[in-house]
Amino acid sequence: MKIIDEILEAKGKKKLHMTLIDPASQSVEKSGKIAKEAGMAGSDYILIGGSTSVSGQMVDATVVEVKKASGLKTILFPGSAEMISGHADAIFFMSLLNSRNIKFIMGYQVSSARFVKSLGIETIPMGYIVFEPGMTVGKVGEANLVGREDRNLASSYVAAAELLGMRLVYLEAGSGAPQHIPPETIDAAKREVSIPVIVGGGIRTPSAAEAVSRAGADIIVTGTVAERASSILDSLAPIIRALKGVS
Repeated sequence: MKIIDEILEAKGKKKLHMTLIDPASQSVEKSGKIAKEAGMAGSDYILIGGSTSVSGQMVDATVVEVKKASGLKTILFPGSAEMISGHADAIFFMSLLNSRNIKFIMGYQVSSARFVKSLGIETIPMGYIVFEPGMTVGKVGEANLVGREDRNLASSYVAAAELLGMRLVYLEAGSGAPQHIPPETIDAAKREVSIPVIVGGGIRTPSAAEAVSRAGADIIVTGTVAERASSILDSLAPIIRALKGVS
């Protein structure tokens, strides 16, 4: 079954968790360890990517190690056209909708499209929207950040993503953000669309995961908490339990 079909099948029935691994943040071996313990903690998929560009060889090596160590399906979450690997199961073929730079809206997509098609991996069209504070991705992606409390603009962006044919929409506060997107903003955006909503950034405690989940997130993404934890399993397991405990 394709990953998008798995996600759509889960929507409304159970919450999903994705662990984000940035190949630029640690060794290939450490990436494999994170993925293995994330799987043990109950994570459903591994995202591989980040805002800092790395070589295709590094992405390849990371994907191979992550799959070997965890057995989980891998999804590319590329920060540039170079961060693509044919070893992955799927790629978020995404557009940063609130960027000021056409490269992040459609430029990188055009330059990489034929190569991605040649790889034969599953492509999942996704609208990507960066909220305050944005962190590194907001700066690198030259985003006009959506305000944390700006429910009208958030709702307009997710509605546009759905009308453009995106299969998913991702609301991002930025890796390492001090706070996640407010539940009220997530709720307003969720009510606007029928496609699955992903939320990431600043989710590092069970209470935060539960709040984001109750607000309507179908999927949450955590990355920094796993990369910085002394015990990845002990750090992620309570977050994932809290997320999945919300019906």
